Formats: sequence, structure tokens, C-alpha cells
Amino acid sequence: MGSRKSVCCGLSARELIFAVLFVLMTAVSVTLIALMATETHTGPSPTLPPTPEPQHTPYLIGVGRADCTGPPAEIPLVLQALKLKYGDLYGQDNVVLSGTHTHCGLGGYFQYTLFMMSSKGYIKASVEPLVNGIVKSIDIAHSNMRPGRIYRSIGELDDSSLNRSPHSYMNNPEDERHRYKWNTDKQVVVLKFTDLDGDGIGMLSWFAVHAVSMNYTNLMVSSDNMGYASYLLEQDKNPGELPGQGGFVAGFSSSNLGDVSPNTKGPHCMNTGMPCDYLNSSCPDGGTKECKAFGPGEDMFESTRIIGENIYKKAKELYANTAEEVTGLLHSAHQWVNMTDVTVQINNTHTVKTCKPALGHSFAAGTTDGGGDLNFTQGAVEGDPFWDGIRDALVGEPSNETQECHYPKPILFSTGEMNWPLPWHPQIVDVQIITIGSVAIVAVPGEMTTMSGRRLREAVKQELQSEGAFKDVEVVIAGLSNIYTHYITTFEEYQVQRYEGASTIYGPHTLSAYLQQYRSLARAIAQDRVSELPIGPEPPFFEKLFNLLSAATVDRKPENSSFGDVLQQVYPIYRQGDVVLVTFVAGNPRHSGDIRDKTFVTVELYDNRTSSWEVIYNDASWETRFQWLKGSNRESNSTVEWHIPQTAPSGSYRIKHFGHYKQMKGLRPVITPYEGTSDVFRVTKSFYYQ
Repeated sequence: MGSRKSVCCGLSARELIFAVLFVLMTAVSVTLIALMATETHTGPSPTLPPTPEPQHTPYLIGVGRADCTGPPAEIPLVLQALKLKYGDLYGQDNVVLSGTHTHCGLGGYFQYTLFMMSSKGYIKASVEPLVNGIVKSIDIAHSNMRPGRIYRSIGELDDSSLNRSPHSYMNNPEDERHRYKWNTDKQVVVLKFTDLDGDGIGMLSWFAVHAVSMNYTNLMVSSDNMGYASYLLEQDKNPGELPGQGGFVAGFSSSNLGDVSPNTKGPHCMNTGMPCDYLNSSCPDGGTKECKAFGPGEDMFESTRIIGENIYKKAKELYANTAEEVTGLLHSAHQWVNMTDVTVQINNTHTVKTCKPALGHSFAAGTTDGGGDLNFTQGAVEGDPFWDGIRDALVGEPSNETQECHYPKPILFSTGEMNWPLPWHPQIVDVQIITIGSVAIVAVPGEMTTMSGRRLREAVKQELQSEGAFKDVEVVIAGLSNIYTHYITTFEEYQVQRYEGASTIYGPHTLSAYLQQYRSLARAIAQDRVSELPIGPEPPFFEKLFNLLSAATVDRKPENSSFGDVLQQVYPIYRQGDVVLVTFVAGNPRHSGDIRDKTFVTVELYDNRTSSWEVIYNDASWETRFQWLKGSNRESNSTVEWHIPQTAPSGSYRIKHFGHYKQMKGLRPVITPYEGTSDVFRVTKSFYYQ
């Protein structure tokens, strides 16, 4: 289940050299918005037809989509590929890479040790399909630019998010909290893209919620609730098309989701059903491991469906009712910042500084969306002699300077002082703002909490409006952009040291430093002085990266069988709402390599009119599930499920599985494609039919 697309949209004002790309990833899918503008033409435009007043000059808009079947990657590889094709048109200043942060995506794409350890290193076979997919989506968007218009719409979505660290939120100033109705942001922002005839060609939406409806027990790749929302809207706008196909592109982006969970039933002790401890999210028997948040559905699939459907419905409603046109020029401001050494003037007499990266003890406790396995708890402001001793023996004790800088965080890993075999955390990060007329998109390299995001939006808005050019600006936060730096809490939330505070790696003044940096970018845009901004210290680009993932072994099969043979056959007849299940003799899916624009699964309907089979679902469809089971003696099998929709037409169906197996021919490994096909079965409204 899940999406496997790379999506791109492009925009240009009446000019055409300034360009901005907004790239959005959902697990293994990417949405891209490209924006272009230069100087106003003094003569008639050869590309834009005359438009009557009082309409504003249209933008040039392009949307594109490509299968990427890989994880979101750090932005340098994308930029290298773009430079080869487009020269200086797309670069660091005007490209934003933003992730929805599903926990069910592939790994192996980061260059820092801590992240590589969690995914067995840097996996080239995982990164290349993603980079190629992003570039292909840009190619498509770039080539189909056309005159069009942009509209914005704003609404609220309730019953789809919950603050998972309310104790931390309550530590913010009372007068500040009273300015807001909720302890999470319910705002949904939609940008609608149309051609000059008013026909929709794409949409971007922002809503603050973690894409973790699929919980820690899930072993399938999934784009989670945000990906499902995108799937629904694109299916609605591209009727009859398979996922990732059709002209309309829908992107659902993350925002300040740091302390926001989609598991709206809240945390309960799994062994007793009682609510977890409010302060540290643990249970009397079992600790943090037993404290889990669930809902709103009965299982993670239903919860994903409900939350995704809620987001989709609200976005569709706002899309249909947009009336406010976005007009004006495009701007982009970008800087590199050494986040370990930022000095912030907090008042007339005092300055504070950021710290070298470090993770606190509560980082190991996890969250109510997925707790840790060891005896750590959230809210720890003191270390544990046992774990501190193990840390000191393995990686060394944090320096006094780092411990003092991060106070009151008890440091578990002083990652800024750990550099073998490569630095464990980034020191230099991106800060970036792009503006499309009256919409400002703030690209943040981490997960901002609710109140952190509110402060940032307010600060950027104040700076943009200070010169009078942005009178009605709407500021949105694009979280997890360009590089990943964990969480960003307020100073007050940091003092509580729940998971989010323990994961604010640059210390208690991290947010203050970001506010200062983004104010500077916004001020430069407002004053039209972006060209005067210093570039900042560029980050290292490591070439000698380690890969601990061993090559997949050869595949074997049961005697007297072939790869693709059916081990468990389908029933002859099903009704709408049933689940079809079929199991095949399979090879390791890793042997299929780059499967962009391919699929492991198809569900096919027989067309009596043409006497042919039509593919109606594939492995990117929500209705299908593909599970590979590694068995003993290097034998494995793949099980395909098709959850038959109530809307499925009666008729004859079959399920096909595609894969590759590896065998040795002498000393040489040979990879061979195979496919398997189920028996034909019928779907009907009743088991009793003529």
C-alpha cells in the first residue's frame, strides 16, 4: 500500500528567469512546485494571450509527476542532477525539498552517522531512484508550463490531531496560550493552480499532523495519512487513472507537526486500558513501552483511512471554494547557518548561544506514537548512572561545556562531539523562505512544535509587512525541509524535557536562533535586498560513506515449483467488501532493483467488449497490500491482498505478481524476471447468481 510517485508543479509570473521549486515527499512519492519569474516584458508576450482587466497577469504553471520508489534524499544530489540539465536555473537558493515524515518509508539516504546507523548506512540503490524520480518530475513540469492562476483558501480541520505533549505546551506563557483556542494548529491552507480557463491542474495543502497513523508494528511501505489524502484527491481529479497517473497533481505538506499526533484516542496503557501517566507517558506495569496512542479507528489501517479522508475532504472543500487570487512577484531567500554557533540578542543586556548537537535521555523514551524498548521515560531532567556509564565506555562523556549549554537536558549522546566514522549530526543547515505573491513558505529543517511554529509565522509576517509590500501575507511552514535536525521546541517546552525537548539538538535557544535567521531572510525579501545576504558556510559533502547492508542472497524455491507459482489460491467468488488473498513463490524484492514505473502487483478486470484484461489497481493503490515473507532455506513467498471496494463492478478478475529472482550461473549471479497469475475469480453482489 502507499504512493510511489514523484510530483512536480511549476509556476512563472509574466517574467521568466527567477525560478523556485517546491518538492514534497510522502514516503516514496514526491510533489514538486516550480516557480519562475524575471523582468516584466516591455513588449507583447509571445507566450501569454492578452487578458482583460481587472484580471491580474497570469503565472506560468507546470505540474509533473514521476515514480521515485525511494526515500527522500538530502538536497545536494538533487541539485547536482538539476545543474547538469538546467544550468543555473534551479539551484540551492530556489529549491525546497520538504517531507511529510511518514515513519513507513525507506531509509539509506542521509550522510550523518546517527541517521545512517538506523538504516544500515548510505544505500545508493535506494537513493538513485529517488533522485531520478525528482528530476523526471521536474522535467515534466518544466516542459508543460502554461499560463494559469493561483488561488488560496484557508480553513480549519478538527478531530484529526492531538497534542501528544500537553504538559510541555502548558509550560508556555499563559497569556500566549490564551491567544489560541487549541493546543494544536487546526489550520489548513490550500493553494489551487488552474489554467486560464479555470480548469484545475494541481493543488498544495499544509496541515500540521504527524504522518504516523500507521504505527510501529507496520512493516509495509506506506505514505500514511498524508499520502492517502493525496491518493484520494488525485483519484477524484483523475478518474479512471492508476496512482501516479493523470494530469492533476495533489501535494499534502507537513507543517509545525512536532508535538502533533493523528492518534486522536490518546495514549493508554495497552495492558490495562487505563490512561498513561500525564507527566512522563508511562504505565505502572511496563513503563513507556506499554503506553501507546491509537485511534480514531479500530486498527492502524482504519485510522490512516479516517485521518487521510478528513484531510482530503477539507482540502477538497477549500479547493472548490477558493476565491482569493494570489498575485504578485516571486521571491526566494536562502542561507547556510552554523547552528552550533549562533549568538542571539534576547534583550538589551543579554545574549544567548546555541550548542553543539546533543540528544537527551528522553530521546530514547520515544513518544506515545511509538515508545522506546528500554527503561527511559519522557520528562527526564536527570541522567541515569547505568546508561551514562555505558555511554561513557562506548562513545565518551559529554564535555562540561556541552552539558552546561544544554541544561537542563541530561545528555545521552553528545553527537556534536562524536565524529567517527563521520559526524553524527549536521552542524550547518539551510534556512529558506520563498514567497508567491501574498503567500510565504518558510522551509524549516526540522519538526517545529505547535507554539514554535506560531512564533515563527508571526515573526516572518511582521518582517514581511514592515516595508508595506506584503499587506495580506499568509505564512505557512514547510516542515522537514532540505535537511533533518530533529525537533525545535520553545525555550519553555525545552525545560520540561519530554521527547521533543530532548530531541531539540542545538540546545534551549534553538528556536530563538531560528527566529533570528528567518527574520533576517524575511527582512531581506521585504527590502528587496536578498542579493546582499551572505551565503554562509556551506556544509560538507561526504564521499566515503559506509554501507552495512549486505547483498541479497540467491533465491531458492520449493521442489517441483517455479517462481511465480501460486501457493495459496484465490476463491472462485467474492462479494464487494471481501478481501482477496493469494500467495506466490517469490524472489527477494531487492533483486527487482529500480522499479520506477513498474509494480509488484496488479489487479485486473476482464473487459468483455475488448476481450482483454485491464489493470485497475497496482501496488501503489490503497486497496492492495503486498507482503514479502523471507522463509527458511532462502525460500520466500509474497502475499497479495485486494480489499474489494463496495464500488467495484461485478465481473471477472485476476491478480498478478511481478518480481525477480537471483541464481548463480557458475560464479556469476544472474537475475531473472518472473510473474505469477492467480486463477480467475468473480466479484458479484451475491453468491447466488445466474
